[in-house]
Amino acid sequence: PLVSGVPASPDFTDAPAETGSEVFADFAPALGDAFARARSGGRELYGFANHELTSTYVGTSTGLRLRHDQPNGTLELNAKSPDRTRSAWAGRATRDFKDVDPAAMDAELAQRLRWAERRIELPAGRYETLLPPTAVADLLIYQLWSSTARDAVEGRTVFSTPGGGTRLGEQLAPLPLTLRSDPHAPGLESAPFVIAHSSGDSGSVFDNGLPLAPTDWIRDGKLERLTTTRHSAGLTGLPVAPGIDNLLLEGGGEKSLEEMVAATTGRALLLTCLWYIREVDPATLLLTGLTRDGVYLVEDGEVVGEVNNFRFNESPVDLLSRASEAGRTEKTLPREWGDWFTRAAMPALRIPDFNMSSVSLGV
Repeated sequence: PLVSGVPASPDFTDAPAETGSEVFADFAPALGDAFARARSGGRELYGFANHELTSTYVGTSTGLRLRHDQPNGTLELNAKSPDRTRSAWAGRATRDFKDVDPAAMDAELAQRLRWAERRIELPAGRYETLLPPTAVADLLIYQLWSSTARDAVEGRTVFSTPGGGTRLGEQLAPLPLTLRSDPHAPGLESAPFVIAHSSGDSGSVFDNGLPLAPTDWIRDGKLERLTTTRHSAGLTGLPVAPGIDNLLLEGGGEKSLEEMVAATTGRALLLTCLWYIREVDPATLLLTGLTRDGVYLVEDGEVVGEVNNFRFNESPVDLLSRASEAGRTEKTLPREWGDWFTRAAMPALRIPDFNMSSVSLGV
């Protein structure tokens, strides 16, 4: 049956919300200053700033009259050396551009270009690796998309067990990490009810308007929930747990990524971001992809140069089980999935043996 009994949105009959250039009123001058600083510093700065405001109305024959206005803004900046041999990227997600600091982003990019002045070639292999929040977000968003209960019960995913069971209740991470979604998370607010444009294993149009509640997917390292529609919950006997349009990983320490770099003993790699992520094996959630816009070598707490790019082969589920340190959770923009999923908050993760499976060309 269609959802019913949900109180109507008081603004259901109002016109759709609109954004405009005024959202950039304070941001645009600061961005202009950042471009000027980049030019004076011998850097080429490129970028893209976007803001949209989407109004969604849900009306059904059972009386639903719901509305949600979703602001969504992104900023991506890319700095290059004049000869185009060095490149660095930074991105931010925002609701209104009031929390975006172009000067700080330009300073971050300038530092990364300075690191890249020394080039070091490394072979493929397993390296201690510091994954920044954007890379962690890209990996765990794919994990969330792959965590449908029906597929797990039917034995098709990394969350399946032999005989038709699931790994619910299993300890996935030794660190006390909690992966959760909450439509009311400050700064990451999303629709408080189901909005489904089509039906599949992860969502159902028959659930449109179903109220959403904060949901822990992993709690203190233990698998707590798999995504379900009302229909798949009935088939599997699991609680109803629809997907929510944000994702947070919490429970790490208070160190920033910079502090985690400084605390590194021996040799490690520091990534900027990941891209071209594709699934290799759903049974293990093995993913492959490439590093991009800067991989840096850390030796005894100091970045000593830039190394070549790599192709990686890793499963986010395995990474959680092997992570030796998690930093401070902060809002981040996924590089790979930023066109579809922007509301994320993640810590940096230290992985003792990240699998760089082959050397990749390009910047």
